[in-house]
Amino acid sequence: MRQQFAAEAFKPIPQPKELVPEELKQNLPLTLKKEINMKKKRVSWEKVLLVAKEIVESSELSMTLRQLFYQLVSRGLIPNTQSYYGHLSKKTAAARREGIFPDFIDATREIHEYLSFQSPVQAKEWLSLRYRRNRTEGQGFSLYLGVEKRGLVVQLKHWFSDYGVPILCLGGYSSQTYVNTVVLHVEQQERPSVLIYAGDFDPSGEDIHRDFVARTNCFDHVERVALNEDQISKYDLVPQMGKTTDPRAFAFVEKYGELSQTELDALTPKQLKSVYMEAFKNYFDFEMYEKVLEKEAEERESLCA
Repeated sequence: MRQQFAAEAFKPIPQPKELVPEELKQNLPLTLKKEINMKKKRVSWEKVLLVAKEIVESSELSMTLRQLFYQLVSRGLIPNTQSYYGHLSKKTAAARREGIFPDFIDATREIHEYLSFQSPVQAKEWLSLRYRRNRTEGQGFSLYLGVEKRGLVVQLKHWFSDYGVPILCLGGYSSQTYVNTVVLHVEQQERPSVLIYAGDFDPSGEDIHRDFVARTNCFDHVERVALNEDQISKYDLVPQMGKTTDPRAFAFVEKYGELSQTELDALTPKQLKSVYMEAFKNYFDFEMYEKVLEKEAEERESLCA
């Protein structure tokens, strides 16, 4: 037993394996080859945080941590790995505690409290400021903006809430309760329904979209505006290696020729807004919308009287 232990103790230490076997590198997309080489470089976190701060502060409505991560990846400042996403989270959290870094969008947490007023006059003022008609009144289509990522809902609300269009956040595969709720809402509109949707470009991202549309089976037209191969090329997005454990991986490879994963968060807020708006304006009647706003303003004045 001692001899066996001694033999084990003096075995040569195995060398670390390559990130990706050499024989597979030739078949990887160019962006993934760059990613492999980048993982060998040292990251300057001082530089990363300076650039990160500029990116967040230049955004119209802040952004999520994941969106910032992909902006840094696209600039070649950090590798596209989960471990570096974790490092970025820790570094920016420390900077925020010191008060030297702006806050991110956090759509998962909020302070829950009851709305209250100091007087009836204040309550009336509050109502007059927030009064709004159904701003989809008179529209030819019942539009819905769908998104896979919960963290992007805040931005969609900021861009489209004035139009009164519902936003559907899937957050993965939808529960049957949510599916039933959506179907009932669509049926109550009594006009042709259109779903404008964006999600990840990977096996599950495509299937989440397919599953939701199939199970609701209530939309007259569905337009997926992101992500797709052309956008990944157009915006120079950096894909990750796809998950071989995903049961939908084989069908994805058959369709696209390779297994990769590109998240919707990789689009900048400006790009994300643009892909939604390009589809939105094809269905939304802006002249009718202005008429509703005029009527709304008259009714709001009556509340102030």
